[in-house]
Amino acid sequence: MLRRIIDSPYTLWALLALPSFFMLKDALTFQMGYSALLYESGEWSARLMIVAMAVTPLRMLFKGWQFPSWLLKRRRYFGVAAFGYGLLHFVFFLMREGDLAYIFADIGQTWMWTGWIAFLVLVPLAVTSNNWSVRALGRRGKRLQQLVYFAVMLALAHWVLHRYNFGPALLWFAPLALLELYRIRLNFLRSVLQPS
Repeated sequence: MLRRIIDSPYTLWALLALPSFFMLKDALTFQMGYSALLYESGEWSARLMIVAMAVTPLRMLFKGWQFPSWLLKRRRYFGVAAFGYGLLHFVFFLMREGDLAYIFADIGQTWMWTGWIAFLVLVPLAVTSNNWSVRALGRRGKRLQQLVYFAVMLALAHWVLHRYNFGPALLWFAPLALLELYRIRLNFLRSVLQPS
């Protein structure tokens, strides 16, 4: 019974959505300013993107372990949730600014356009994350999903350049960078050692 609850996609969706319920409650009851909610939703989007991207190198690092395999089966959930929090981030931004003139006034700022492009890249990834799209796109879907690397780099730039606070961003992005370097190194060694 407990195993079924843990493995249920509904349980995972509920856990992934939980922070958003608190954010929406705070927004509707005006208990937190929109700026605080904006930062919180953006950080959750970045965190979940990082978790989704870390799955493959974690499987390679901890070969045979069950948890990375469990994550792999549910990676799409983390990716879609990352988009959901990105969308919430966008909504809080609109609520805070309240005027499109203010938004377009800053569009040339690097911290602004990196965030916009990161969000726009996530849109087709989220839209094609359903089972039908995965089957229909086949290998093209895998190539499309590789755009997440571009989105993550833009999200890091957006996070760092907007607040010029490297600590929290590096706390999340540095482990992913190390895992990706490990994956690249292992793939390189495999290609070198593979008999021709």
